[in-house]
Amino acid sequence: MLAYRHAFHAGNHADVLKHTVLVQVLRYMAQKDKPYWLIDTHAGAGGYSLGSPEAKKKGEFEQGIARLMDRDDLPAAVAEYVALVRAFNPEGGLGRYPGSPEIARRLLREQDRLRLFELHPTDLQHLAAHHAGRAHTEVHHDDGFSGLKSQLPPPSKRGVVLMDPSYELKADYGLVIATVREALLRFAECVILVWYPQVNRLEAAQLPKRLKSLAPKGWLHARITVQSPDSQGFGLAGSGMFVINPPYTLHAQMREVLPFLAGALAQYDGASHLLEQRTG
Repeated sequence: MLAYRHAFHAGNHADVLKHTVLVQVLRYMAQKDKPYWLIDTHAGAGGYSLGSPEAKKKGEFEQGIARLMDRDDLPAAVAEYVALVRAFNPEGGLGRYPGSPEIARRLLREQDRLRLFELHPTDLQHLAAHHAGRAHTEVHHDDGFSGLKSQLPPPSKRGVVLMDPSYELKADYGLVIATVREALLRFAECVILVWYPQVNRLEAAQLPKRLKSLAPKGWLHARITVQSPDSQGFGLAGSGMFVINPPYTLHAQMREVLPFLAGALAQYDGASHLLEQRTG
């Protein structure tokens, strides 16, 4: 579990989808004055240098965020996300990429609470140092799957959970289901965002179906496929975001975003997208 470092994948096509959705959910939550909590179960380092050896090893950001930085035809939701990435690079260009905690730090209001969980000691050190000055923020050296239960329900009865484990361990798929089930038992109105990889593994294909059965009050499922797995069936063909109790505005936004991202980030002729929704 501790071998995984998101620095190798920062800014790739999966981050583009995940963070575009995250931005819109947090924007929606801020429309009410009442504070809300954001709980990130697998926070990572919070921000990443794209000039680091890790990021340059495969250069995944070149086929992700780098393709969007200079475009002037971005859908509104994508443009908001890209604007945050540009703001994280005040000197211009694309030298750094903001992880989910940094995006949250820029969007949460003073009254909102941020709870970050990370196990990797190096990433934890960066995360804690970067967020030390923000009020109402806690950084936990703990497994987010088990740590989440202590955060729900939040006192304000408004909360968002972002769950994006590495899925390097097959057990992560089952842990996602178990953790989401318990979270909804504790706080049925919680907005839960689950990222998952599109890989050649039965557990990955089954995950959205299993999540649908846990969300009687409504869900949204968004996925883009941008590259073909290699001949052995490995590789990240795309990724999906499953949102439980989604904002009512999200479906219309994703209807515009998904075909654009599938085209803009395509690495083969079979690029595609999927959008499903069930309302409670």
